[in-house]
Amino acid sequence: MSSASASLDRPAAEAARPRFSRPRFAALVLVGVYPIITLILYVILPLTDGWATWQRTLLIAPIMVGIMVWGLIPTIQQRFAGWINPAAPKR
Repeated sequence: MSSASASLDRPAAEAARPRFSRPRFAALVLVGVYPIITLILYVILPLTDGWATWQRTLLIAPIMVGIMVWGLIPTIQQRFAGWINPAAPKR
């Protein structure tokens, strides 16, 4: 397949592929992150009484990132795939 014919086929393939909605994904991540970070704060803050803010953040940030990368985001992508990736309008 030449590069010219490959570039001609690309728009048709892109039109058939679902579009990714960043605002919808962001809304779902916010809905998931808020209760998780609130729970983490309720657990961590009493254990770190007297610590500086940067020290608490240094403890909380890796926990939150791990939960998001290996738990929250894959779950959102699986359960809400149809809503996050709406089909392109038919022409």
